Amino acid sequence: MLKIRLKRCGRKKRPSYRLVLVPSQWRRDGKFIEELGFYNPITNEVKLKMEQIVVRLKNGAQPSPTVKNFLKKAGLELS
Repeated sequence: MLKIRLKRCGRKKRPSYRLVLVPSQWRRDGKFIEELGFYNPITNEVKLKMEQIVVRLKNGAQPSPTVKNFLKKAGLELS
């Protein structure tokens, strides 16, 4: 199953995250299939590629709980 989840980037004590599409068995910070967005918790900046996210969700990808919150705040209705 494909998951949309966060991948940690950035240096020590200065995290930033990428929203990535990965198979559920792969490691958190390993390889990924596609990058779908960006999140910086220090500045609360969130950038999402909504068109690609909608396509992936229609094809069966499941968002993690944190990503689901980002999508709700962006106005995407999840069932």
